[in-house]
Amino acid sequence: MLMRTDPFRELDRFAQQVLGTAARPAAMPMDAWRQGEEFVVEFDLPGIDANSLDIDIERNVVTVRAERPALDPNREMLATERARGVFSRQLVLGENLDTDRIEASYTEGVLRLRIPVAEKAKPRKIAIDRGGAHHVIDEQVGNRTEQREVINA
Repeated sequence: MLMRTDPFRELDRFAQQVLGTAARPAAMPMDAWRQGEEFVVEFDLPGIDANSLDIDIERNVVTVRAERPALDPNREMLATERARGVFSRQLVLGENLDTDRIEASYTEGVLRLRIPVAEKAKPRKIAIDRGGAHHVIDEQVGNRTEQREVINA
């Protein structure tokens, strides 16, 4: 049986496996959105053992690492399309997010990060001194409104 090989086709297939395509990234495709007072980021990591997941935070950079173990070398493979080895992805977070309170969960092959908006980035009311001796101001703190009495001496 004579088989023709096309080196450009082989190079294209290799590039798709390593780099992925727009429709199918090679490793760790993600979705991110804002939901109320937090940002949610989800990574697709099917077949990854939860014990191989590692999340590091340094300043405002979150690094997610995962590992899919190599296949048994004695196994005769008919197709090998799933990437193996160590994957990592970094996200640079804005200063308006609270990296000290990030929560992570891994369920059914999806790693979910919940990143709350920092208190300093939430909208709030600023008191205006109107020259009077006594007045009450409303201040927006997070999801609630607080009233403060201001007495000028």
